[in-house]
Amino acid sequence: MFDPIQIAPDDDFNQELVRQVHPPDWTNPTPDGRYNLVVIGAGTAGLVTAAGAAGLGAKVALIERQLMGGDCLNTGCVPSKAIIRSARVFQSLLNSQDLGIEINPQTASINFSKVMQRMRKLRAQISQHDSARRFQDLGVDVFLGEGKFLDRQTIEVGQQKLKFKKAVIATGARAAVPEIHGIRETGYLTNESVFSLTELPARLAVIGGGPIGCELAQTFARLGSTVTLIHSHSQLLPREDTDAAQVIQRQLEADGVKLFLNAKTTHSTRIEREKQLAIESEGQTIKLHVDEILVAAGRAPNVEGLNLERAGVKYDSHSGIFVNDYLQTTNSQIYGAGDICSRYQFTHNADFQARIVIGNALFLGRSKTSRLLIPWCTYTDPEIAHVGISEYEARSTGIAIQTFIQKLESVDRAILDGESNGFVKIHVKQGTDQILGATIVAAHAGDLISEITLAMQTGTGLKRIASVIHPYPTQADAIRKIGDQYNRTRLSPFLKSLLSKWLKWTC
Repeated sequence: MFDPIQIAPDDDFNQELVRQVHPPDWTNPTPDGRYNLVVIGAGTAGLVTAAGAAGLGAKVALIERQLMGGDCLNTGCVPSKAIIRSARVFQSLLNSQDLGIEINPQTASINFSKVMQRMRKLRAQISQHDSARRFQDLGVDVFLGEGKFLDRQTIEVGQQKLKFKKAVIATGARAAVPEIHGIRETGYLTNESVFSLTELPARLAVIGGGPIGCELAQTFARLGSTVTLIHSHSQLLPREDTDAAQVIQRQLEADGVKLFLNAKTTHSTRIEREKQLAIESEGQTIKLHVDEILVAAGRAPNVEGLNLERAGVKYDSHSGIFVNDYLQTTNSQIYGAGDICSRYQFTHNADFQARIVIGNALFLGRSKTSRLLIPWCTYTDPEIAHVGISEYEARSTGIAIQTFIQKLESVDRAILDGESNGFVKIHVKQGTDQILGATIVAAHAGDLISEITLAMQTGTGLKRIASVIHPYPTQADAIRKIGDQYNRTRLSPFLKSLLSKWLKWTC
């Protein structure tokens, strides 16, 4: 047996979540011979690997020490998007006068407790997809408990020993805590605890200006917190296009988020219920007084407690386990998938790495993770979506590109929706229409980016995109307009002269 898990607050919805993804009455099965595949970690990578392998007839065991569904279901994608939705709706109400809707902003209010209750309700509803019993019904032996390697072909869970032909490490990552004097004594939130809040912090400090920090800073500001975001770089979202990051910076400031860029948090203290941070910025030390601190300054791989040395798997505490392009570890019988071994820590990347592992581990496949074309999206408002290379990457690698930009302020549907704060930017190989990368800043950029991703995956260039009829009016028409921009560059003065002469001759 294992210790039961409780999630705060201990309400009906969280109890249902636990019943699905870590049932307190669960009895681990008895291992029966060697497994084709043993998977440690039941986040996205582990779940997809286990379900896919079992569906193909493999004998599979899946081990999870905490909550099945991993970060995505429990502390990441699902809960964050639920409260982002509430914040966006409220912001739309505040802006509704621009649409001719008369609402008094002074009387509009947010019930934070109900916002979080809705999130917990929806999370519990979705959790059945990742439940222990569903995977049991799929033919997977589900073991709840701490899994650790005894040797290169054996994993122990509790008192049981699981022999395997192949194994997959998919234990994911957690929030990294920066070296700030006193931060642990002061107390802080991460993505693993922020969704347990039932009361809105009046004053919130967010340490880190990456995707998680920016999304939650904007969301809590719109829900009513006074938010300060502290970021160590000169640009928010350092991995994103500079123009895109600037749009988000301006929007965060418009939403009331106070920004400290190129700043460092040096120490923190707690006096009764108030928390204090010392921030070094532009040669000054600033004292910040808040009610809660949210740490969103990167991720750390979950490598502890696995006895990886006994399995012959090399790793470090910053990068996770070392894998080759086929996702094999230094023990060729053991694979890695997802956040534990990838620089792209996205649910969809974990999903497709799991598919690679199934083929390579069980069926002598030779699929390479480097061949994956991975789009991503940051769910601020507006969203930023990206795929392929950026202008910076093109310059640093010596790739000659031509860039086309379509601002949404010239796209009819974006104007009509009041969502013209953004653009579509597409990079092609110089002298061709071959798409090498793109960035979209738009209210629903995450939906729009898939058309460009599909074009890149299938080798479809801008010329052909221009010939694809898009319904009018849609914001996706911005992508077709870029195709038109490319076609206009093909109309050289000489060709234009020939066409003009032809038209005169045939008149």
